Amino acid sequence: MEYKKNDIVVVEIEDMGEGGEGIGKIEGFPLFIKDALLGDTIEARITKMKKGYGYARLEKVISPSSFRVEPMCEFHRQCGGCQLQALSYEKQLAFKENKVENNLMRLGGFSREVLEARKEPIVGMEECFHYRNKAQFPVGTDKEGNSVAGFYAGRTHSIIPNTDCALGAYENKEILEIVLEYMEEYRIAAYDETTGKGLIRHVLIRKGFATGELMVCLVINGKKLPGKEALIEKLSRIPNMTSLSYSINQKNTNVIMGEEIQLLWGSGTIEDRIGDISFLISPLSFYQVNPVQTKRLYELAVEYASLKGNETVWDLYCGIGTISLFMAKGARQVCGVEIIPQAIEDAKVNAARNNIRNVQFFAGKAEEVLPEKYTRDHIRADVIVVDPPRKGCDEKCLQTMLAMKPERIVYVSCNSATLARDLKVLAKGGYELKRWRAVDMFPHTVHVETVVLLSEEKSTCRRSGQSTWGGRR
Repeated sequence: MEYKKNDIVVVEIEDMGEGGEGIGKIEGFPLFIKDALLGDTIEARITKMKKGYGYARLEKVISPSSFRVEPMCEFHRQCGGCQLQALSYEKQLAFKENKVENNLMRLGGFSREVLEARKEPIVGMEECFHYRNKAQFPVGTDKEGNSVAGFYAGRTHSIIPNTDCALGAYENKEILEIVLEYMEEYRIAAYDETTGKGLIRHVLIRKGFATGELMVCLVINGKKLPGKEALIEKLSRIPNMTSLSYSINQKNTNVIMGEEIQLLWGSGTIEDRIGDISFLISPLSFYQVNPVQTKRLYELAVEYASLKGNETVWDLYCGIGTISLFMAKGARQVCGVEIIPQAIEDAKVNAARNNIRNVQFFAGKAEEVLPEKYTRDHIRADVIVVDPPRKGCDEKCLQTMLAMKPERIVYVSCNSATLARDLKVLAKGGYELKRWRAVDMFPHTVHVETVVLLSEEKSTCRRSGQSTWGGRR
């Protein structure tokens, strides 16, 4: 039978794709179906047909999977943020670990035997809701003309009104409702992407989980905030409110934050701690959004680095110096590199406030700073730590790492596909995968962090042409 768009089909879900979509077959023809789970039998409506596969929309669950649970959020299907909330947490962890392992095999060339032998159990969370310390809520207008805040529906810029996200801090709801009431009282319009008119674009909320301190920053399409005294008066009464500001962004862009920040009330920063290290966080600071798992992630990176106290460590893509400061306690010297100058300034401030003196920070591209310091200043590396963005490491950076020949490389990754690609290069250059472990930083989403330890292979191994990284050359 030939199927076409809008046909209704019954499908048994046999697998799940990397984006969390269910995969089932009709007469051998694979369909990718958002919100369908492994083990479901569903009724689906075909939305698109390609030559070798198709897409469908879940219409009805006929027989639910044993892994299906009742989601906490009623908007989980519309909002693009929680792709896995209907899947039991235990199965979410298995899905993520399997995702990493499959990418390491398929894209990295590692054998399943090697990966299984060197895998350590995924690090999950005990409390897997309300873990985010940062949220950016777009503000818009509904069909009745009321201002609303929430999240964009998946792959759209249509806002789903929701002031009580199950992943965010508990205080977010009260803050957003105060902002919306203020907008109504002072007749302040939400920003309209189509016309470029309206004032309030986004509400940024950050919380220091260790300190309880709260920050609110409104992103506005203008230079003034009418009635700001009333807004300040209401928001400043919230317990632990520490910083109120606004960010000016008058550009027609998808970039949320503007470059100029105006302080309205309180401090320009909040403080948080990861372990015994404290950090100052501004509206523009990069800071991991899950502090509970961040501590476990960085402790794992330090464990993998196996520092004895006499090592020089290079921390590439170091951000505001979080991993650098964790490594500094066990190393002789740590050098951090980050492309964003403000992040480097924040890193220096964080080092000073924690009285950590054996760190240096350099602003620039890792692929430029590292070769320069290696060739000109002859700075060696016993351990290199990399925590790159989703696109992974630059090829020049990888080659310089190989030239520096550190004893160990600790790779922290938020994208197992580019991780696998880069590990393949490092393995061919003489490094052996020794340990790896996934860390669930983002429960109920498809995203997963991974920490990998590589060590330099023995020279005899490399001279003989043998490989211990998965049986391939």
